[in-house]
Amino acid sequence: MTSVAQTLPATPFNPYAEDHHAMAGATSAYFGPQGYAAPLQPLQYHLYAPVGPHREDIKPYHRLTHDFFLPEKLREDLQRKAEAALQVMPNSQLPQLDNYHSLVALDTTQRKNANIFGYPSWVYKTTSSKTGKLYCLRRLEGYRLTNEHAIRSVKEWRRIDNSCIVTVHDAFTTRAFGDSSLIFVQDYFPLAKTLAETHLVANGTHNNRFHPKAPVAETTLWSYVSQIANALKSIHSINLAARCVDVSKILVTDKNRIRLSACSILDVVQFETRRPLQDLQQEDLVQFGRTILCLATNTLPAHLTNLNLSLEQMSRSYSVELRDTIMWLLTPPQPNGQKSIDDFIRGISVHIVGTLDESLHRDDELTSHLFRELENGRIVRLMMKLGAVNERHEFDGDRSWSENGERYMLKLFRDYVFHQVDANGNPVLDAGHMIRCLSKLDAGTDERICLTSRDEQTSFLVSYKELKKQLGNAFGDLQKSSKQVRGF
Repeated sequence: MTSVAQTLPATPFNPYAEDHHAMAGATSAYFGPQGYAAPLQPLQYHLYAPVGPHREDIKPYHRLTHDFFLPEKLREDLQRKAEAALQVMPNSQLPQLDNYHSLVALDTTQRKNANIFGYPSWVYKTTSSKTGKLYCLRRLEGYRLTNEHAIRSVKEWRRIDNSCIVTVHDAFTTRAFGDSSLIFVQDYFPLAKTLAETHLVANGTHNNRFHPKAPVAETTLWSYVSQIANALKSIHSINLAARCVDVSKILVTDKNRIRLSACSILDVVQFETRRPLQDLQQEDLVQFGRTILCLATNTLPAHLTNLNLSLEQMSRSYSVELRDTIMWLLTPPQPNGQKSIDDFIRGISVHIVGTLDESLHRDDELTSHLFRELENGRIVRLMMKLGAVNERHEFDGDRSWSENGERYMLKLFRDYVFHQVDANGNPVLDAGHMIRCLSKLDAGTDERICLTSRDEQTSFLVSYKELKKQLGNAFGDLQKSSKQVRGF
């Protein structure tokens, strides 16, 4: 063992470096003066690192191939959102604005309620011609701008960077819709629903029977309370007021994940009739309380007329603490004092910690899923390179370019990985074998494999390191003749 130890280099090792001797002679303060001994070959890549947290007790043979990838439900949700984001309307009669095109109507309700903004509003998904990114346009129909300073008030909202607020990017007026309209440009969240659509609007009828929405769990209500408080804290801290805390204007973008979506609109619409900031912030708290009360009693805001009766109704299903919290929000402040969102946050700090814990668990879950997909991009890039080299009919005037020299071994490697058969001639579809071979090829390990031609007349004993170099040379020849090389 002493002789073996003497042959190992005592230098810091960078597994991602092409030249593993570039750091020779250097020392590491972290590993001490002796440095870190390099392994005999580069880092052993492995696609599936068993990163926690783990709750299930499943034997290895109970797992299937798809258990190592994203869960099907999460994959389907992401694919639905991608489909909604890429949706277009053929033969659309919607106009093309200056910097935005491909408008898709998101709100198709025929009856528009103008009680909140004072004007009928419409919502569209659009694509920016400058950046190519997706945005949400909220249009206020029939609005006429009388003071140009009203639009400039939107600039103050750009300063807010809060996870519970939909970011407002711009506001402008247009006549492209056949009237004078006010447009607000916001972030777009595919398949987002409002709190009213999620919890208050009935599921419709089935067999002539009415199916109301299920009551909201108290833990979910406390999560909503914490997120809205977070949003109001950010808004009030820069001397602004949300002015629109309503179940029809709060988006649910994921499970128990909400965002205020209509901020800054009333600042523009009611610019001429400005009210004291303290009064507006106190009104935010009242609207906050009414929103949670609507969710707790399964009542639309228009039907929430008797607050005392509604509070008594909700106290039958929810805790006294939640009822007292809503009462504090709805109660007017004392004549000589003001309520603030900071006081409210201190009062619900226990539940904010619970919401934070739930959020961290969700973060751990997504991180665990991300580890499953960590190496997929690397494997796909490698397969694209192999696909570009293998079976190429003609290149540089050579009709058998892919069958000669180093490229022939790459073809045999392709057969070794994907075209193996068993003793009866049946295909061997072993995903683990394919992934291990591609991972070792990408890492360029020193392990040797035997590649045999289909007629069994030719055999090569070659290492993954040599195959990696051959693939790089072959693909490099293709790159020299290509005018468009992207993603490699």
